[in-house]
Formats: sequence, C-alpha cells, structure tokens
Amino acid sequence: MNIFRTGLLLAAMTGLFLAIGFLLGGTGGMAIAFVVALGLNVFSYWNSDKMVLRMYGAREVDARTAPAYYATVERLARNAQLPMPRVYIMDNEQPNAFATGRNPENSAVAATTGLLKSLTPDEVAGVMAHELAHVKNRDTLIMTVTATIAGAISMLANFALFFGGRRDNAVGLIGSIAIMILAPMAAMLVQMAISRTREYAADRMGAEISQNPLALASALRKIAGSAPAIENNQAERNPATAHLFIINPLSGARMDKLFSTHPNTENRIAALEQLAGARSTPGNFPRSQPSGPSVPITRHSSNRGKADGGPWG
Repeated sequence: MNIFRTGLLLAAMTGLFLAIGFLLGGTGGMAIAFVVALGLNVFSYWNSDKMVLRMYGAREVDARTAPAYYATVERLARNAQLPMPRVYIMDNEQPNAFATGRNPENSAVAATTGLLKSLTPDEVAGVMAHELAHVKNRDTLIMTVTATIAGAISMLANFALFFGGRRDNAVGLIGSIAIMILAPMAAMLVQMAISRTREYAADRMGAEISQNPLALASALRKIAGSAPAIENNQAERNPATAHLFIINPLSGARMDKLFSTHPNTENRIAALEQLAGARSTPGNFPRSQPSGPSVPITRHSSNRGKADGGPWG
C-alpha cells in the first residue's frame, strides 16, 4: 500500500509540473517542462549524494577512524543483506542522521557527532538501521526525484508572470498569478505526503533490521526532544534537504513546522511500541538472518559518561 501510494503521489507531482507547463505555454510549454524535468532528474540521479554530503561537510570514516560506529553499520548492512554503504560523520551538535545515494550499491549513511555522543549504542544502531531501510527501499532516490520536481515546479511558477500575456497562455494574467502562488504550495504538500509515507515504512523495516523496535523508539524520543533546541545552520540554509533526516532538522523559527516533512514523532513511537508488542508473539516478527557473524554492541565502562565522545569515543 505504501509503495502504491508513493507511486500515485510521484505521478501526481509529475502531472502537476506538466499541467503548469501546459497552462502557461500550451503544448510547447508542456514539452519544455518535460525536458527540464527529465534533465533535472538525470542530474540529481548522478550527483545528489555528492552534493548533499558536501553541503553538510560530512567526512568519510572507516573501521580505523570510527571503529564502533563503522562496525555497527557493517553489522546492520549484513542483517539487511545490503552492500556496505560509505559511512560519514557530520560535525554538528544536533543529534540527527540521513541516508543518500542513487541505489544500494552507491549509498551512504551519515550521522552527526551530536547523535553519536547523546545516544546509547543500541539507540544509534536503531537510527542507522532506519537509514539503511531507506537505502533498501530506495527511498533516497524517490525523495531526490521528489525534491527535484518540487524545485522545478517552484522555478516554473516564478516565470508565471512572464507567460501571463502570451496568446497561448490558457489562464491569463490572474491565473498566472494564482499559479505562481499555489503551485509551489501544492508541490510542497505532495512532497510532504511522500516523505511521511516513507518514514513510517523505514521505521518498520529499520526495527526489523536492528531487531530492537524500542531502541529506535527511544532514539526518536531523544532526538525529537533535543534537535529543535540546537540549530542546524546547514539545514536552515537548505530547507529543501530537511526530508533526508530521521527527524526534522529545522528549528521552526522560520515557520518551518507549518509544512513539516516528517510525521508526528509520537505517532512513530507508538507504531514502534506496537510492533515491539507484536514481536513478542511467535511468528509475527521474523528475525533477519545475517550473512556473517554479528558484531556485538557494548558500552565500555572506561568510556561511560565521557563528554567528548560518549560511548563511541
């Protein structure tokens, strides 16, 4: 049902883009809109992951530079039967994380230093399992395409007044003004609906990958409680990327919460707690079979409570 709903929403957004092109410039305008949409999607398909990682100053780590974090992602990738993604850390005090990449073979996951410091190892594993679920579901590509089309609709709407006096304009000057105002809002609403649908699906699959729904629920509660109080400057400058994160990184100071790209956190937590209850019933929560030995997650007493790195060093 989630896949069907996502497909319908993507089709609706693409149809909206083509309809705006037709209303503003007739069949020629629709053809131009189609070519622009195709070009933007091809560009974003190949370059979106590099752009967003560079935007947030993410640095790649490995088993030597971040052993516990890297080993956790490695174990979870085996559980999910995914290729090992590239692993990144963002120097940012706001606890948050995201995944990116055009497919599972070219994917990356990134967590902030704030997340690695403030969460327990089990909670970090829950968050990274959620991000790997996005990779497995190919949500990273879906959301990139969605954001690109939404941006293109906004760009096209900005030219509405220019097309207002054209003979092949089907809506006239007043209609063009209406399109300029309403089209970006409609695109944003569709983008929000797609993002929220994919978050619920990733929560469920992430719980299956980590085998610990309550750890992910606890992580969501902690992140949602502290993230709004810690400004993420890169996200505030680039609000179109907010949908990538596990929790909305925007502070709401600029009316960002009016159009949230994420479902209500308490609803997500309730769904995970319900899933944990179902797991206690045999057969309702099948265990993923890892392809290799698991890497245990432990909290070392020598690191407990260290402010410079938490349990992750």
